[in-house]
Amino acid sequence: MTQPAPTPPDPQPDDPHLWLEEIDGEQALAWVGQRNAETAETVASWPSFTRTEREILEVLDSSDKIPFVSLAGGHLYNVWRDSQHERGLWRRTTLSEYRSGEPTWEVLLDVDQLNADEGADWVWHGAQVLRTGPHAYRRALIDLSRGGSDADVTREFDLVERHFIEPEEGGFHRGESKGGLSWIDADTVYLTSSTDGEPTASGYASRVRRWQRGQAWQEAEIVFEVAHEDLGTGAAHERTPGFERDWVVRSIDFYHSELFEVRDGATHLVEVPTSASAGVHREWLTVELREDWAVGGRTHPAGSLLAIDYESFLAGARDFTAVFTPTPSTALVGGTWTRHHLLLEVLEDVKSRVLVLTPPTGEDRDWRPRPLGGVPEIGTVSVAAVDPLGEGSGEATGLADALWLTSTDYLSPTTLSLVTLGEGEGEAGDAVELLRRAPAMFDADTLVAEQHFATSRDGTRVPYVVVRDGARPLDGTTPTLLYGYGGFEISLTPAYSATTGRGWLAQGGAYVVANIRGGGEYGPTWHQAALKENRHRAYEDCAAVARDLIDRGITSPPHLGVKGGSNGGLLAGNMLTQYPELFGAVVIQVPLLDMRRYHRLLAGASWMAEYGDPDDATEWQFMRAFSPYHLFDANRSYPPTLITTSTRDDRVHPGHARKMSAMMMEAGADVTYFENIEGGHAGAATNAQSAYAAALAFEFLRHHLA
Repeated sequence: MTQPAPTPPDPQPDDPHLWLEEIDGEQALAWVGQRNAETAETVASWPSFTRTEREILEVLDSSDKIPFVSLAGGHLYNVWRDSQHERGLWRRTTLSEYRSGEPTWEVLLDVDQLNADEGADWVWHGAQVLRTGPHAYRRALIDLSRGGSDADVTREFDLVERHFIEPEEGGFHRGESKGGLSWIDADTVYLTSSTDGEPTASGYASRVRRWQRGQAWQEAEIVFEVAHEDLGTGAAHERTPGFERDWVVRSIDFYHSELFEVRDGATHLVEVPTSASAGVHREWLTVELREDWAVGGRTHPAGSLLAIDYESFLAGARDFTAVFTPTPSTALVGGTWTRHHLLLEVLEDVKSRVLVLTPPTGEDRDWRPRPLGGVPEIGTVSVAAVDPLGEGSGEATGLADALWLTSTDYLSPTTLSLVTLGEGEGEAGDAVELLRRAPAMFDADTLVAEQHFATSRDGTRVPYVVVRDGARPLDGTTPTLLYGYGGFEISLTPAYSATTGRGWLAQGGAYVVANIRGGGEYGPTWHQAALKENRHRAYEDCAAVARDLIDRGITSPPHLGVKGGSNGGLLAGNMLTQYPELFGAVVIQVPLLDMRRYHRLLAGASWMAEYGDPDDATEWQFMRAFSPYHLFDANRSYPPTLITTSTRDDRVHPGHARKMSAMMMEAGADVTYFENIEGGHAGAATNAQSAYAAALAFEFLRHHLA
């Protein structure tokens, strides 16, 4: 019998702050309590803090914000939070009511009342309505999280009687874990749970089970299983009439996966590169490439989207059609299928456009792309299919080729429209119905949004947008907040933020969004340019944007702050430790900071494809160069720093924030610390908590930069 490989010894056994990694440890929580009290007595006690907090909470609780909806059967479903419903209402209405502007809502579940009844601290995590079979649109699977953590439970709910169906009544119930349930039919679900056997090294589910109603989940058939070293697994049932299929996925790491069709009791691999994202819609297989792929006598570049008839592919055909090919300035960032069309969201120098593609029929291979009608010229546009299977009932029929279209930019409030795609060749046939326009929440009359390009250390042009008062002179005195992320192929696109508008812009500050490498603004190559040993490029890009802001006279180091969360918290931590001379203040939120131990803390192992493996001596050599916990120098001067996290963050361990803060405090650095006791990786579980955290950041920055 093969013995498992021995676990390497914990790095940094002499780390004096390891005790702060004990999330609920008595000593650690006492330290957190003391820090929170100090912050309450300083930043949160300033006279302007209460005003800023109130202004932000008014935005978050506003009854005028857009209630975004999804269609199931004859109803539109929405989750709503305000001052009376901190944890939220799950509710529904009809399309005609929604169109009226003042809909009557049927409340299905009041999460605040549920917490009062059960003595719990549930946070809404989502719901899946059953859409087929005898209980169609009567049953749902609801996900609830304790305090906002990633781990949650799933409970079956009766939409007519409006109550949970308990396990003893035959209801499905998944215990607290990282995983989920998804409908196969009225009496069968796919189950994944990190408590089923041994979880993966990243803490996610390693098995997929097909679970029948009335069966003990431990007795359910194991359909698929992945290795401990893999990221995780999942499953889904495709219910499209005539194209019913079952799928499982093996997630190898963040950027590599395998898709299998479950057919005739066996799993069949869809043979595309593991770095690609494959999907099947009706008769079409689409493959989005992260790397160049030589196939069918052609080489398709990374960032392309390819399509082929799925059954032909299974029979050996490889004559893919490239339905999107990137250019140096364009990238594919999203897409959705309606019944007859494929919609692609494309960025061109971080500006949105949407293409409508109609799949060919017969011998025709032309996908006939065209622009979507009614799309604004600037800003960010996103689309989502309303009812691609044509399952809507009553007045909500005929929406198989309809879209929810959301548009936004930095200075224009968000709008929601219902678009029905035309039958003709051009965009003029698309019918656009404006459903909602969010109100302006701050005065933008003198504000301008400008895109500039900074030149990074290696000569790369890095775009960024600055939102500022156009009437203010460029004399270097404007308090300016620089925000970035730079990781996981996530794009930062223009969006209207009433919170930033009220908390920062309306108070005379400028706001900057940097589209640095590591993101997806120019496709997978933009992301891959800052992976692992090239991570420094993301930080050099951010520093280049900071210098460009200074050179243009928009601001100067004493008036320039930087903020980031999660991977962006790692970015802000590197701005603090590598470029302290550029900033007057730094805000670091729910961050990674100790890159020597990150892979041993909660979900950290899942990000090694992004950062590297610190247990590998070669990789630790380059990782140490972007580990803020190791770059901090007690003899160096640093700008004032605010570090925040959440006790219930079970994705990025709160120990990162705690240990960095403790080390800096011991060195006499100017550090303010706040840890929300709940909230998960979002850092807040209610609008009030969100308003408090946002006010802390804005008031801290204004105090030090203005």
